[in-house]
Amino acid sequence: MEWNADLYKTKHAFVFEYGNSLIGDWLQPQAGEDILDLGCGTGELTAQLAATGARVTGLDASPAMVATARESFPEVTFKVGDATTFSLPQQFDAIFSNATLHWVREKEKAISRMYAQLKKGGRLIIEMGGKGNVDSILRTLDRVMAAKGYQYEPFWYFPSPGEYATLLEKAGFRVERVHFFDRPTKLADAQNGIIDWLEMFGHHFFAGLPENDKQAILQEVQQELAPQATRNGQLYADYVRLRVAAIKI
Repeated sequence: MEWNADLYKTKHAFVFEYGNSLIGDWLQPQAGEDILDLGCGTGELTAQLAATGARVTGLDASPAMVATARESFPEVTFKVGDATTFSLPQQFDAIFSNATLHWVREKEKAISRMYAQLKKGGRLIIEMGGKGNVDSILRTLDRVMAAKGYQYEPFWYFPSPGEYATLLEKAGFRVERVHFFDRPTKLADAQNGIIDWLEMFGHHFFAGLPENDKQAILQEVQQELAPQATRNGQLYADYVRLRVAAIKI
């Protein structure tokens, strides 16, 4: 995945803005704790964690995201690393991850690495896309691509609560809290929000397509979805979120 950090910050800031309650209500960081922000993106939530007095490391697989994070928050430690293979010299009191783990299809490897990097009794606090996330966008994209002779290939990992809790338990975690909920998410541009969303998060679907065909698909998905996705003049994506709190035992 190559990420456009500028587009992420300007039109998709909701990704980290929605993480605020995950910090305050679920993680509850304490001064002096060692915390890993796994999939830190452009670093806004990492900096918020650091402001509590915790010793925080932000980790992301995208060099572009990490470069932007370092430029914006030079006082915070950021590193480039993959969720399935990362290895850091210390263990952490907590691992925090917001809107990252649905990108990781080798989920068992990521869970194993998180377990290894936590201290005994350390807590794992995550939010990710859950089963049914952005279904309307993906169903429409599948249909439009097929009509133009292209094949839609599923990409993300959106688990049910039971599925992900089972994986964590098999790895040695004790699952303490689960919240599975709809969260309709307002897109920044009421006219082209679905196009922008697919350009930001779904450009892998269009690898190898001629640019004219790609643009035609994007426009058609936008036009088909907009009537049902618009409320009070604002465009919404049908997000479904999964939050989990677990302890390393």
